[in-house]
Amino acid sequence: MTERIVGARLGYGDSETLSRFLATGGDQGLRRAVLEMRPEEVADEVTTANLLGRGGAGFEAGRKWSMLRKAPRRYLVINGDESEPATFKDHLLVERDPHQLVEGATIAAYAIGASLVVIYLRGEFALGLERVQQAINEAYARNALGRSIFGSSFSVDILLQPGAGAYICGEETSLIESLEGKRGFPRIKPPYFPAVIGLYGEPTIVNNVETVSNLPWIVQHGGAAFKALGEGRSTGTRLFALSGQVQRPGPYEVEMTKITFRDLIYGKEYGQGLHPDRSLIAFIPGGVSAPWFFPENLDIPLGQDEVAKAGSMLGSGSVIVMDDSSCPVRSAWRIARFFARESCGQCTPCREGGAWIDKILRRIEEGEGREADLDLLLDLCDNISPGIKWPPAQTTICVLGPSIPPSVSAAVNHFRDDFLVHIKEGRCPHA
Repeated sequence: MTERIVGARLGYGDSETLSRFLATGGDQGLRRAVLEMRPEEVADEVTTANLLGRGGAGFEAGRKWSMLRKAPRRYLVINGDESEPATFKDHLLVERDPHQLVEGATIAAYAIGASLVVIYLRGEFALGLERVQQAINEAYARNALGRSIFGSSFSVDILLQPGAGAYICGEETSLIESLEGKRGFPRIKPPYFPAVIGLYGEPTIVNNVETVSNLPWIVQHGGAAFKALGEGRSTGTRLFALSGQVQRPGPYEVEMTKITFRDLIYGKEYGQGLHPDRSLIAFIPGGVSAPWFFPENLDIPLGQDEVAKAGSMLGSGSVIVMDDSSCPVRSAWRIARFFARESCGQCTPCREGGAWIDKILRRIEEGEGREADLDLLLDLCDNISPGIKWPPAQTTICVLGPSIPPSVSAAVNHFRDDFLVHIKEGRCPHA
């Protein structure tokens, strides 16, 4: 049985309340950090834990913190703008354990010497926004936030900021632009690495909700205990959002590398397999921006490097299952349409290429396509991300553009017959 870390309270019906939080070890990590440890000792524990970011890129949190430029003022931004389709693990933590998020953010602020924390939440998380704000208010009331936290010399404030529904603001520099009151355009890196030039031009760390939610446990139990879970670079546990054509979709916290995609999809304690008389045709291992996997990839462990070696990524922690009732043409079109609509428009390959791919896939799905469209789709994908490889080649400021080709190329290359039926017969074989 996987030891739960970020999901330890989720079995309780009142997990979001302060009383349940305090009754299950809440504040103990923060108290130990600010009363018994120096900031650098907290950072060292996170480095020892080898906590990888749980948002997308999987960069080591401790290493990220170590890159902060020395300055009198530093900021911490918590990225809760979880806007990718079928990704809902952070949404769960925000609604069901907001006090853990606030505690983890405060610990991170102490470790890096931040003078202000901003929690940026997706604006559609109405209940989550309400509960996080209540958790912040209750933290101030018990001196877990504000001046001289728990009688220590450390003081910090947390500001909650709702987003306006732009997926691009999940990219850390776009998020910072949004916080500064500007349009959510990604910044060019370098020079705008947030750890060097971030919010208001000051050094800034951006971590996501699940990443900082691990910190209370790490401080209480030690980085070595966290590292003992998992294997290699993939340490600790991770929440996966399982969706699609499985019998029991939902969020599952698993020890990294210790189970495979087959276990997650078919295991009795997890997805419980596909619906009767259905067979697997593909699954997406890390959100809709990740290259697709196929039945031959089922036995790959859920580990950062293991998935990367196979040509994809764990990304946002969203595992989407497609069975033989799914139309790969429609699936690729929906994904491409999402990215085309969410493009900020700053970069030509993304703005123009995404829009054209959306239009071509739409006409194929609607029975108006041509055989030449298949080569045209791959040519457009190659223009957005040369070589259509993973990790992708960059022709754009951020990775939204290169997130379009993986699903399109996977569908065209692996399900060409489905495309030809759409084109030659003017119908969807899965309708």
